[in-house]
Amino acid sequence: MSKSLLSRALRAGFLAFGLAWSGLAWLGPATAGTLLSPGMAVLIKKSVEPFGQPTAMLFDGGLHQKWHSLQRRLDDDLVQLALCEGDRERCVSPAALQFLAIVDAARLREGRARLGEVNRAINLAVHPVSDLAQYGQVDFWAAPLATLTRGGDCEDYAIAKLVALRLAGIAPDNLRIVIMRDTRGEDHAVAAARLDGHWLTLDNRTMAMVEDSDIRNFRPTFVIDQHNVMRYADAPLLATASRSHQEALAIIRSPAAPTKAN
Repeated sequence: MSKSLLSRALRAGFLAFGLAWSGLAWLGPATAGTLLSPGMAVLIKKSVEPFGQPTAMLFDGGLHQKWHSLQRRLDDDLVQLALCEGDRERCVSPAALQFLAIVDAARLREGRARLGEVNRAINLAVHPVSDLAQYGQVDFWAAPLATLTRGGDCEDYAIAKLVALRLAGIAPDNLRIVIMRDTRGEDHAVAAARLDGHWLTLDNRTMAMVEDSDIRNFRPTFVIDQHNVMRYADAPLLATASRSHQEALAIIRSPAAPTKAN
């Protein structure tokens, strides 16, 4: 294949991924469920998500809006990556070249080693910094090239890992972002990847990839896949064990976004 044909093929591949990513089906096909409120449908999945707990789809609310807004920035990144993939010598984005190098290294590996390569590389490439310090917002979800350039917090690491793994060949059905809440009530975001039927979490706080069933100090509250933003159905009960059943039910029905993840 000539260089020009290869360049067009690579660019087409990146743009096809971009179209699939940007069409993350905000009102995508629900497999089942009855609306509880304008923001939620109940129990669309029972055991396929990390932690194996039932989930409810969110149709609006703060978290849904953040994820939707992120797609525009992801589209811009994917165009830049496509241009640089097609002609790296003329690439004007150091961050794009750095990200492509991470993807290249991951493609050379298989299975758990591929996941570990991305987890380690992103953890080392990104310096931690709060959204308030760099964006003037309490919670801003950045696309990977901005994260590599400016640093980021936990959800920014998770987003970068998700994109890198997707470009490295991991099927989107096997990738998630999970937001978890610790015993102190603080939120934390990680990427999750399914390998041989098991979900591994890719955390910016550690190089080790921990299986979801082995996580003890966190409980999952939200999960995001290629189609939907979902809330774990029993997450509010876990986060508000001292509240009455009626109060907990009201929280389940609320479309509100989680507190800031770190």
